Amino acid sequence: MSRVETILETSLTSQSIPATMRAAVYRGKRSIVVEDVPVPQIAEGEVLIRVAACGICGTDIKKIEHGFVAPPQIFGHEVSGTVVALGAGATRWKLGDRVMSFHHVPCGTCFYCERRLHSQCALYKKTGLTAGFNPNGGGFAQYVKAMPWVAERGMVAIPNEISFEEATFIEPVNTCIKAIEKARVAPGETVLIMGQGPIGLLLMMLAKLAGAFVIGSDPMPERRAKCLSLGADLALDPRDAQMPDEIRSRTDGRGADVVLVAVPMRAALTDALAIARPGARILLFAQNDPEMRIEFPAAAVGVEEKEILGSYSAAVDRQEQAARLIFSRQLPVRELVSHRFPLEAMNRALELAAHPVGDSLKVVIQP
Repeated sequence: MSRVETILETSLTSQSIPATMRAAVYRGKRSIVVEDVPVPQIAEGEVLIRVAACGICGTDIKKIEHGFVAPPQIFGHEVSGTVVALGAGATRWKLGDRVMSFHHVPCGTCFYCERRLHSQCALYKKTGLTAGFNPNGGGFAQYVKAMPWVAERGMVAIPNEISFEEATFIEPVNTCIKAIEKARVAPGETVLIMGQGPIGLLLMMLAKLAGAFVIGSDPMPERRAKCLSLGADLALDPRDAQMPDEIRSRTDGRGADVVLVAVPMRAALTDALAIARPGARILLFAQNDPEMRIEFPAAAVGVEEKEILGSYSAAVDRQEQAARLIFSRQLPVRELVSHRFPLEAMNRALELAAHPVGDSLKVVIQP
């Protein structure tokens, strides 16, 4: 009996599932090879998804550029597509459903889940979405499978009027909602978002929805213009030595109430502390590099009482909120997509995402 026949015996399928598929396989530091790999075989409770779109995340780029994980792996965790096969017992979904899938889902009952620290849950750290090899998302492939706990609690149905491309933003929007809440952004506060790439723009729009006076900073004039067009109150060039004075002049000499750091630079924290008022909150969003070390003046925390916070990954109890903001188009995420590439052009797509040019923002793969 063939491998495909085995799948058909134990699952429902909406179409003929091939034995192999194309996938962008991480083969080592700075090495991605688009090659043929087996289509994931589903077991009880699992769901097979034909990938329609997958966004490139900065975390994917860091793993590839720096070789933080052992090869081979298939990355890509901002995934949307169509359900094409169901393992026995996977009753929540039906064939043909349009879905997006998270790749991490917490248990909901452990010490960390009880305290809403979902990303520290042991089950959350176990990736439940894969296209093969060691599970790591798998969206940079033609098919991915969701394991039982993800199929049950980590997939979201996409309305017909919402594109697969828009749906890929549910996971990143979720992470940004979590960051805005962690930083305790409140109405009337002055919030600076450092970096106006795709994540910085999402943070900017969410801070604006929270009622803040929002300032975006980015060295690229095109991104400053985009920031203003999407609702920022002010856009500044961080290379301008007068930027801290400009912000203080708008806050009676105090400085920003909140600074959200959406650029993965070591020096960004020093700059954020200099712009933040005493007692302000500085949230590090992009500083998830395991090898990065950051120094800062201790008095900024110990005397000026500035808080340095972190926010990592998504919150399972914000799935519906993130989806609602996108499905209602309250967040115009379509305006963040600048480039689309087929899977065979994966390396060109990664190069653009890692080294953006004036007109580039979110890069999406369409396998």
